[in-house]
Amino acid sequence: MSHDYMGFEDTLDEDDYGFILDKEGRLKGIWVPKGADDEEVPESIVQLLKDHWGIDPNDESNYGYLH
Repeated sequence: MSHDYMGFEDTLDEDDYGFILDKEGRLKGIWVPKGADDEEVPESIVQLLKDHWGIDPNDESNYGYLH
């Protein structure tokens, strides 16, 4: 069975966040909705990131670590 390829951006709604992982499950980046760049990441997403990867995306010291 063949499936059409859908890019990551094409699968998200305009207010969705997304995680970009490598093949080992390590967090490489966070997809932030357009226009939300200057807002804090919602607490439910922050908690998930802290629990699984020990990263707080709202902590400015992580800026540059995540793409």
